[in-house]
Amino acid sequence: MDIATLMSFTFVAALLVMSPGPNGVLIARTVPTSGRTAGFANVAGFVAAFYVHGALSILGISLILVQSAQLFFIVKMAGAAYLCWLGLKALFDAWRGPAPAQRIVPAKRRRTLVKAFVEGFLTNALNPKVSMFYLAAFPQFISTGDGAVRAAFLLVAVHSALNLAWFSAVVLLFARLANVAGGSAFQRWLKGVTGVVFVGFGVKLATLRP
Repeated sequence: MDIATLMSFTFVAALLVMSPGPNGVLIARTVPTSGRTAGFANVAGFVAAFYVHGALSILGISLILVQSAQLFFIVKMAGAAYLCWLGLKALFDAWRGPAPAQRIVPAKRRRTLVKAFVEGFLTNALNPKVSMFYLAAFPQFISTGDGAVRAAFLLVAVHSALNLAWFSAVVLLFARLANVAGGSAFQRWLKGVTGVVFVGFGVKLATLRP
């Protein structure tokens, strides 16, 4: 795997990690009542779920490539269309401006570390944004030939490390980072960049050959 591919994946994965979603909402609900340790347990669950997403993606893509070029074409075009739709939606949201912020109510009961981990795992494992990222965007970063599976899992490890770093910072500096990440200027910038990148990768995926 060349350094350009690794850097491109890191950039796209970072956009996905920083964009608002259920992972951040879960931490915002957990930390006020259960403390930072439970927040870190949430993050550990997020990381574990990334490896499940990655393993399923790598296995599924490998089977599709081996069994049917036509099926690969269908999956490829569906993924490209989804990426372009996400990109155009993000661009429209950036142009329109952020919606009014919704108040997140902290969890009523204190979470044990095991429960916090399970909640983090399920939240990320069932997150459609992450699922579609591994189905639509992840395949174009996977190389072919010897060491392809090892390189693919390296990308999953990079994605997991970005998630670990970002949400650990959110847990440690919860109020400050939550305010910055939720600011209208930051959100418009993030959505604009995400829109351009996702449309670009959607076009690139549509022209990708196995």
